[in-house]
Amino acid sequence: MTTLPQTPEDIPNAFAAAWMARDAKVLAALFAEDADFVNVVGIWWEDRTAIEEAHNYGLRTFFSKSRLAIGRVKTRRVTADVAIVHARMRLTGQRAPDGSEAAGRSTILSFAAYHTDRGWQIVSAQNTDIVPGVETQLNTGVDLTPVDYRSR
Repeated sequence: MTTLPQTPEDIPNAFAAAWMARDAKVLAALFAEDADFVNVVGIWWEDRTAIEEAHNYGLRTFFSKSRLAIGRVKTRRVTADVAIVHARMRLTGQRAPDGSEAAGRSTILSFAAYHTDRGWQIVSAQNTDIVPGVETQLNTGVDLTPVDYRSR
């Protein structure tokens, strides 16, 4: 049985540790059985099994040599037993489709978690890419393009 984080602030480190160990089972065990996870492109996994399967695939393939570093973490206690945790993370070592190493990228991973008798368990997570210098995405009809409407 996976040990759950003992504080909400421990959640990002537990997630990163499972990632770095390439252990999708431990990573998924951080989540409630009926948890949700939305990845950076909007793929929505709706239970622990789906979260494990998706991460197992990624961690064995294009993320097999990746590194995940935790930056700023901010926690908001909604109640004594419910918390929202935002963690800025830096991902490096992702493999491109041609096998080369892609440039690193930064994300914000947001977790909603609740306290159980075993520790803090994630009920929802959303990963959002940070795209410096832009405000939104624009659908050009062909693809999504980062854009900035502010005057320069």
